Amino acid sequence: MDLKELVEIGEKQRNSAKKIRIHCCNAAGCISSNSSAVKDKLEIAVKEAGLQETVEVAKVGCMKFCGRGPLVQVEPAGTLYEQVKPEDAASIVAVLKGEEATAKTGNANHPFFTRQMPVVLENSGKINPEKIEEYIAAGGYQPLYRVIYEMSPNEVIDELSHSGLRGRGGAGYPTGLKWATVAKMSGEQKYVICNADEGDPGAFMDRAVLESDPHRVLEGMAIAAYAVGANSGYIYIRAEYPLAIDRLQKAIKQAKKLGILGSQIFDSPFDFKIDIRVGAGAFVCGEETALIASVEGKRGNPRPRPPYPAESGLWGCPTLINNVETFANIAPIVREGGDWYRSIGTEKSKGTKVFALTGKVKNTGLIEVPMGTTVRQIVEEMGGGVSNGGVVKAVQTGGPSGGCIPADALDTPVDYEHLRELGTIMGSGGIIVIDNNTNMVDVAKFYMEFCQQESCGKCVPCRAGTVQMYEILDKIYHKRANIADIDKLEALCHMVRDMSLCGLGQSAPNPVLSTLRYFREEYLELI
Repeated sequence: MDLKELVEIGEKQRNSAKKIRIHCCNAAGCISSNSSAVKDKLEIAVKEAGLQETVEVAKVGCMKFCGRGPLVQVEPAGTLYEQVKPEDAASIVAVLKGEEATAKTGNANHPFFTRQMPVVLENSGKINPEKIEEYIAAGGYQPLYRVIYEMSPNEVIDELSHSGLRGRGGAGYPTGLKWATVAKMSGEQKYVICNADEGDPGAFMDRAVLESDPHRVLEGMAIAAYAVGANSGYIYIRAEYPLAIDRLQKAIKQAKKLGILGSQIFDSPFDFKIDIRVGAGAFVCGEETALIASVEGKRGNPRPRPPYPAESGLWGCPTLINNVETFANIAPIVREGGDWYRSIGTEKSKGTKVFALTGKVKNTGLIEVPMGTTVRQIVEEMGGGVSNGGVVKAVQTGGPSGGCIPADALDTPVDYEHLRELGTIMGSGGIIVIDNNTNMVDVAKFYMEFCQQESCGKCVPCRAGTVQMYEILDKIYHKRANIADIDKLEALCHMVRDMSLCGLGQSAPNPVLSTLRYFREEYLELI
């Protein structure tokens, strides 16, 4: 396949599109609320109204406003319907004939949407994730063609470095530097791995991207493989994401059929194949060396570094590992250029970030905002503030590896540097709003219970330290502790953080340390 054929596929898809398109969310959140039945009823209603020639019902990916699902949007009018039931289908279709709707309409200009800047999510909720033709019609795979025929591997890495993209898995390591390190390594065999082992409580960003736009991730991996000199890749995804796995499998099959993955991509000498490895849901396998061990068929234990995966990774070969969101940023950067991407965000944190906004907040769902957007703008403007008239007490970011931001710090910009100063991290992108009815010791205890259960047990500081921290937190929460226990808890936090082998243990004390820092009085009240 050449560029002309690729463009023709996109044009054919656009020309076949009907005048009116009814988008029905078919991501996991809305499916769990019966959106599949809504879609079926919409198709029946269109047929009964005799509108088959001008109206198409399309299943699309996540439409972001997850707490209001199932969601339906009529294009090009942009009319949004919320909490749609199967029996609402006839009413929605009747509007197209000039009748009045009885279905609950939403607001497409709601602050939840207007502050968003879709880069990673630009196709989410707009295309059918199971049709490669729709991805191509949206410009998909043209960036991959461009890098193969118009750019050298070094030029791709230079453009990525110039963009300022940092790893979206949580650590924020410069992506261009990581790619350059793998590219410099010698050896005939190199690998590219997509880390889709999203395990933070309250996080669903990567799942939504894979369910909504799987080809975007495949294209990013292929561009990465070209840049670093790899010919084989793996997507490591947890078994709890069956819909994402199914859509990835379909996407890989479709791309192979068109010659976009596999051997001689776009009739070039470049080969790249992608396989899926399904994990059993171990949180520690989000750590790159544990992930590699699991892909190799071993127990998912981390190992000491160095050597880093870039030097000795999968089966001892140089390996590039990035997470889902990082790969989903690659095609837009190639298409629009590094200058465009670095114009978004802050001085040191470029681009946008996808977050899962959850907890005690009115508007829950998926958001993508420029780096530097404040916590207050996210929680109070986009999220609508605390549900049931409550007051924000804290905002937890970064999952079990993160910390809690107090209410008086809500004007903090969300970027790597400012969050680190507050004692938390951005992590993969979970934001959980906590109200004034929540005890912060209980919050710390919840996350420590999670960490002790998910510890692989390889190193003593994490294996034993997380258990001891949990026991002290439980003792404090049930008013059986004394002031010496708080001192012991803090000492344990520093020991586990400084002595653990991998990121799980090193970051496990963060929720405890941040709650001790900002909500110490709640600990003392229970002594």
